[in-house]
Amino acid sequence: MRVLDAQQAFFAARRPRKDSPHTTDAYRRDLAGITALLVAETGIDIDELTIGDLTAPALRDAFGVFADDHAKSSVLRAWSTWNQFLTFCVSDGLLAGNPMGAVARPKTPPLSPKPLRGEDTPERLLAAAAGGTRKARDPWPERDVLVIALGLVAGLRSAEMRSLSARSLVGRSGEMRLHVHGKGSRDRSIPVEPAMEKIIQNYLESCQRRFPKQRFGPSTPLLRDRAGEPIGRGALEYLVKSCYRWAGLHDRVPVGANLHALRHTFATRLAEDGATASEIMALLGHASLATSQNYIEATGREQRAAVASNRTYRALDTL
Repeated sequence: MRVLDAQQAFFAARRPRKDSPHTTDAYRRDLAGITALLVAETGIDIDELTIGDLTAPALRDAFGVFADDHAKSSVLRAWSTWNQFLTFCVSDGLLAGNPMGAVARPKTPPLSPKPLRGEDTPERLLAAAAGGTRKARDPWPERDVLVIALGLVAGLRSAEMRSLSARSLVGRSGEMRLHVHGKGSRDRSIPVEPAMEKIIQNYLESCQRRFPKQRFGPSTPLLRDRAGEPIGRGALEYLVKSCYRWAGLHDRVPVGANLHALRHTFATRLAEDGATASEIMALLGHASLATSQNYIEATGREQRAAVASNRTYRALDTL
């Protein structure tokens, strides 16, 4: 069977899993990228490349070239995608065995939370956004505050923010909750305090002033760009990054974190204030309790308590 046909069969077989469009696009990019390298390394035309051509040496060569100009995380993701694809080929009787076992991969880096640095950074960031510090071409402080708050007090990912609609906020005033369609199709419900209700209401009123001729239904995306269209991933990242810069806090953002640093700050503060791993898992929509436990371990609360119990500290008190 041709590799291209096998890949189509692979995606057809995954349809019952209800993968998100983002996940499917990432799989397609990984398969297409390595396939192009296999064509270059083997000299076989892409329309003639067959499953039988996916040998361990060919895959090692392709992944070697791929690794030369890609980060570890990208190599790991591509390796995982191809491992799943070739496992499917084995289960469908297209291959006798999965050759990915012979292809080296980087060690999985330890998961380490990347919250904003500085105890007062979240408060300063919110205050700067509310004060209109971000000198955009068309300032929109109500939207800036909402985006930052969705990260800092709700822990939302970029895709989760962009999937919100007016109907995502439900319940009576004072008892409202935010329903979030999360990663891996894991939905969750996050309590919303009155202060956050007010921020959302202020944003909706600003939308009515900015776009008086547009009708925003309950199911249309909540976050908008300057033209009134649903905000894109890149625009949302740029919005948050520019908020850091105009607030003079860009040096307090971990490298590569940007919007995700808001989510990590939310989780870290939960852990510091005594939330359990299971509570953090429910609020952030983690698939694994171990991921949530990382935030508790990162705060060092339990380690500090253990050190404080050292009897020698009592001697220090007498000095």
